[in-house]
Amino acid sequence: MANPLTPDVLVDPVELTRTLVDIESVSRHEQAIADNVEEVLRQASHLSVDRLGNTVMARTDLGRDQRVVLAGHLDTVPINDNFPSTVVDDLIYGCGTSDMKSGVALALHLAAGLPDPRYDLTFLFYEAEEIDSKYNGLRLVAESRPEWLLADFAVLLEPTYGVVEAGCQGTLRALVRTTGRRAHTARAWRGVNAIHAAGDVLRRLSDYRARTVTIDGCTYREGLNAVKIHGGVAGNVVPDECVVEVNMRFAPDRTEKQALEHVHEVFEGYEVELTDSAPGALPGLSAAPAREFLAAVGAEPAAKLGWTDVARFAALGIPALNYGPGDPLLAHAPDEHVEIGKIRDGAATLYRWLAS
Repeated sequence: MANPLTPDVLVDPVELTRTLVDIESVSRHEQAIADNVEEVLRQASHLSVDRLGNTVMARTDLGRDQRVVLAGHLDTVPINDNFPSTVVDDLIYGCGTSDMKSGVALALHLAAGLPDPRYDLTFLFYEAEEIDSKYNGLRLVAESRPEWLLADFAVLLEPTYGVVEAGCQGTLRALVRTTGRRAHTARAWRGVNAIHAAGDVLRRLSDYRARTVTIDGCTYREGLNAVKIHGGVAGNVVPDECVVEVNMRFAPDRTEKQALEHVHEVFEGYEVELTDSAPGALPGLSAAPAREFLAAVGAEPAAKLGWTDVARFAALGIPALNYGPGDPLLAHAPDEHVEIGKIRDGAATLYRWLAS
C-alpha cells in the first residue's frame, strides 16, 4: 500500500493530522504508522534516522550549540466508533485527534520541512504510551539507546490546548489493608469484620486536605483518593480482609520516597503496600530554549496536572515541557476531536521558535 504521508500532506499540518488519524495505531499495533513515518523521514537529506521496535528517531547534526527534543507517541487507545476521521466545521473528529496525533503532526511537519533550525533537533515518534509502562517506547529507548534522549531541552507534544504545561505530577498507587477474623454471619460477634474496619480508612480519605504547591509560578494541586475496594468471602461469612486501593498525585517537589512516606503517615496503623509509582517533573523553565519557547508562545505556563513522559526526561536532568494543540479533556473520549485553528496556531508557534 502506498504511503499516505505524501509531500502535499506533509506541508499542511491540518491534513497531516487527519492522515495520521486515519492510520489505525492502537497500542501494540503501531507498525504501519511507524513504517510510514520512518519512510518519509529517511527521504529528508538533513536528517539521520534510526528505529527501535516501533519507535522512530530522526535528528539533525548541524553543529548547533544546543539540542532540543520534540517527542510524541504514535499509539492511541482502542477505537470507539470514532475511526476514520471526520471533519465538521473547524473540528477534526477521530481516535487520537487530541491525544496526540495532532501533536505528532506538528513534529513530523517540522521534521520534514525545517532543514535549517536554530537548534539541532531530535524527533522521537514512539510506541505504546497508552498502556503499561513496560512497553513504553521512551522507556525502552532510555534503556537501550539513551544517547537518543540527550538534549538541553525537550517538548512533549501532549494535548495542552495550546498552552504550555510545565513539568508534571508524580503518581503512586498503594493498597491499604484492614484485617479481621472470619465468622459465620449468624454468629457475627465471634468475628471481626474487616470491611467495617475499612470505614476508618475511608474517613481518613474524606477528611484529607490536599496540599497545593506553587513552583516557578506553576501551581500543582495534590490529591489522595480511593480508586478501588476489595473485600468479602461469601454471603454468610464475616470477612477477615478488606483492601482499599488508593492513588496519590503528588507535586514534583516531593520524591517518590517522600510521597510514599506521606501515604504511610495518613494511614498510620494500617498495612500499606506500594504497587506502582512514577516520579514527577519540575517545571523546567530555566533552560535558555525554554525561555525562548515561552516567548514564542506569548503566554504564562501552567502546571501539568497529571503524569506525562516529561518525567522521563527530567529523570535524566533534561528540562521538559508539555505543549500541543489537543484538548486534554477530550483525550480518550468517543467524541475526541481537535480544533483546526489550534493545529495551525501550534505549527506557527513552533516554527517561530525553531526557525533560524
